[in-house]
This record gives sequence, structure tokens and C-alpha cells, in this order.
Amino acid sequence: MSESENKADIVPVRMGRNTGFQFECHKGVSCFTKCCRGIDIILTPYDIIRLKNKLELSSEEFLAIYTEPHLFEKTDLPVVTLKLLDDEIRSCPFVRDEGCLVYDDRPTTCRYYPLGVGNLSHGEEGGDDDKDFFFFVNEPHCKGFDEKKEWTVKSWRADQGVDIHDEVNAGWTDLIVRKRSFPPNVQWTPKAKEMFFMACYNMDAFKRFVFESPFLTKFDVDEARVEKMKTDELALLEFGFLWLKDVFFLKEEENKLFKPKG
Repeated sequence: MSESENKADIVPVRMGRNTGFQFECHKGVSCFTKCCRGIDIILTPYDIIRLKNKLELSSEEFLAIYTEPHLFEKTDLPVVTLKLLDDEIRSCPFVRDEGCLVYDDRPTTCRYYPLGVGNLSHGEEGGDDDKDFFFFVNEPHCKGFDEKKEWTVKSWRADQGVDIHDEVNAGWTDLIVRKRSFPPNVQWTPKAKEMFFMACYNMDAFKRFVFESPFLTKFDVDEARVEKMKTDELALLEFGFLWLKDVFFLKEEENKLFKPKG
């Protein structure tokens, strides 16, 4: 695949949830798995939980083996991308000619393809359906658009499971959108970025932070929530999002989610 063929063309047409399109990907199309090479995939918090559990790895092990850290453009927040193979076509480590080895737990970006998703800036008006917009990632080699299967954005999201992924990741997305609304000169300290990384991506470290440090002795956290977090990673992840929001975005004491004990 040439460099020009490998570049995706993001069509600058905003799509709503009811916008229709034709697309299907299966082993019968000539480009099968080509979209799994040479693409930078940002992993969401839920992606990391799904993949590390699929591979039976700790979050530290998964992050060390399969990811690369970056700072997200316009926010200066840490994100992680999937580490691609060091071959000529920068292949995904989980793709084979016959398909994806982790298909049931594939990342959110892979589930959305051939769509991309964006968010408006924090604080803009509109209901939930107005906050998101979608667009085509139209790669020249993709033959999936020649297939006759018809979808709407809404039906595609439900079929691919991204509606569930987006729901779980909503708190993380909100944090990024909130930070993006800050003036460029407002930067977080390295320590703050470490806290964000831990709570969003390293569940093992965050669980130790919550349960093995004085954290729970300092803040009034509902006992039922605490018990659920001991065994439910999604409950722990949601708590992490709320905690980050409380620390970095809720400045007025009456708006704080977690009150100091005593």
C-alpha cells in the first residue's frame, strides 16, 4: 500500500444519528483487514479494560506491552495509543489475514469505522443528540462502501456496540471536552497529568490508590459505592471520572462531589 493510498480522507460533512449510508465489511471484500494497518488508534479507558481482561493481563502489563503514551492535542492531557508492529505497514498487533484476534473486545475506534465521532466544546447549548457529530473516514482502498448494506449512524452504532462504549466512556469524554475549553495557557502540572492517567487508564494502580492509601479516610464516599468498586472495574472507572471532575473542574465548595470527612 502506497503512502497516498494509506491516508484516510476525512469527509467534512457533518452527519447526524439518522443520516443514512451504505457499508459492509467482511472476508469477501478485497480490502479485508487493510484498515487495520497504518492507523493511529487512541484507546479509551473502556478499551483498555476490555482488552487487558481479554488478554488476562494487569493494566500495567497491558499498558507496557501494547500502548504508547501521548499528550492529546489542544488539551495537553495524557492519552494512550495502540502500539503498532514495527513492520513495513505498521500492522495492528491483533490483526491477521483472517481477521481480528480480539474482535469481540476491539477498540472503540475500530467499532466506529468507517465513521469518526467528534464533540462540541463544553458549555455549548443543545441536547444529547446535538452534542455529537459524525463523519466518514473515507480511505481510498476501502471497498466496503461498494456493498449494499444500508445503515443509519444510529443503527450502525447499536450494531457495533459503540453506543455502550460511548456510555461507559462518557465521563472521560466530558473531562477532555472541559479541558479543551480552557485557555491554552492554563496547563496542568505533571502530577495532575499522572493522576489523570492513573484514574483513566491504569485501573490496578487507581484501585490501590483508593483502597490502600488514606484516600477513603479523608473523603466521605457512599459505602455502597465503595463496596461495589471493590469488585466492579466499571464502577471504579466511573468513580475515577467523578473524582477527576471534582478535583480539577468543580472549584466551588458547594458543588464538590466528595466532601472531606469531619
